[in-house]
Amino acid sequence: MLTDFYTLDSFQKTENSHYIAQINLNKDHDIFKGHFPGNPVTPGVCMMQIVKELTEEFTGKKLFLKTASNVKFMAIINPFETPKLTLQLDITENEEEVKVKNTTSFGETIALKMSVNYKNLI
Repeated sequence: MLTDFYTLDSFQKTENSHYIAQINLNKDHDIFKGHFPGNPVTPGVCMMQIVKELTEEFTGKKLFLKTASNVKFMAIINPFETPKLTLQLDITENEEEVKVKNTTSFGETIALKMSVNYKNLI
């Protein structure tokens, strides 16, 4: 859905379905021309979509957002200043849903924390 918005540079799975992903935002993407001209900011909804897409990649499931709680945008993500992001995803899944606790950061700065539940569409 976010074609050419970011690239997944690397990821590793640690114990208990805990993933650490390194992504790189495409600072030249059209989204940043409108959000906001001269002062680009990564839209929160795009960050939420990235978490969904990575969760689908890691679980091999097609997902639909069911609920989101404790969504906290804590720092502005400017793609020119901080294009490299680290996403930590703690994934718990069963037959019907996938739960994710996410922390997104750049350097030592936490930019996003959220908990989401996805409905499994497959």
